[in-house]
Amino acid sequence: MERNKEIYKVTLVGGAANVFLLLIKFLAGVLGHSAAMIADAVHSLSDFVTDIIVLVFIRISGKPQDKDHDYGHGKYETLATTLIGLALLLVACGILYSGTAKIMRWFQGDVLTAPGILAFWVALLSIAVKECIYRYTTAKARIFNSQALEANAWHHRSDALSSVGTALGIGGAIFLGQRWTVLDPLASIVVGLFIVKVSFDLLGNGIGDLTERSLPDAIEKEMISMVSTLPGVVEPHNLRTRRIGNHYAIEIHIRMDGDITLREAHDKASEVERLLKDRYGEETHVAVHVEPLPSHSR
Repeated sequence: MERNKEIYKVTLVGGAANVFLLLIKFLAGVLGHSAAMIADAVHSLSDFVTDIIVLVFIRISGKPQDKDHDYGHGKYETLATTLIGLALLLVACGILYSGTAKIMRWFQGDVLTAPGILAFWVALLSIAVKECIYRYTTAKARIFNSQALEANAWHHRSDALSSVGTALGIGGAIFLGQRWTVLDPLASIVVGLFIVKVSFDLLGNGIGDLTERSLPDAIEKEMISMVSTLPGVVEPHNLRTRRIGNHYAIEIHIRMDGDITLREAHDKASEVERLLKDRYGEETHVAVHVEPLPSHSR
């Protein structure tokens, strides 16, 4: 529960920053006639929505196992990650559509209004605030090994980087003259493309875990190597792994002398379980299947 409380705290800090930024961005975008700044404001709004998603799903994922969830509720945190990725993708599509429409009108001869200086300064402020929130959230995500916090951290970073593109586009449209006002909607498209990339990364990770994707090869090799070092354990094989929220589920087969007692075999299997839990966390689910060595191998 302490972990969940800290995650709530981190998310609330990010949420407060998002509310502040989305309000001043919308204001600066409307008053400053900046498509890029309005696109950036929409991005901040999506950040705020995903903060709410994290708060709801972290509470659910923190529940202990019950009759209907033998492996706990950790997948809800993965589901939150996936929803964040989907929200980002939808936001990106809207930004790309809006920016493209303005550029098409510019090609047809429409005169685009140059953005005001207020939008430029707000973009610079957004870069500073969101980069700070990103670093804070990332540090906490590593401490608590939280997928949802890590996803939300990258959402903050994507907002910071999108504000860089926004600042460049707005600055160019302001300082280079009327001929370059098209840089403002161009910047909004750059923002949209960046958000698409981040959303694909998050969706890939979330969907991979929801569909029981195995852990990376390096981690699985480490597991086999660790188990192989235990005296009396031979040929660990049939390793199956997956993530359940912020912890792992591991199934492994081992071979031992077929003449040892059932108690000795049980104790050795428990030793394998303890070894893996010590390395990957107490919440790790470990299932060990014991097989006798073939007669010719004894």
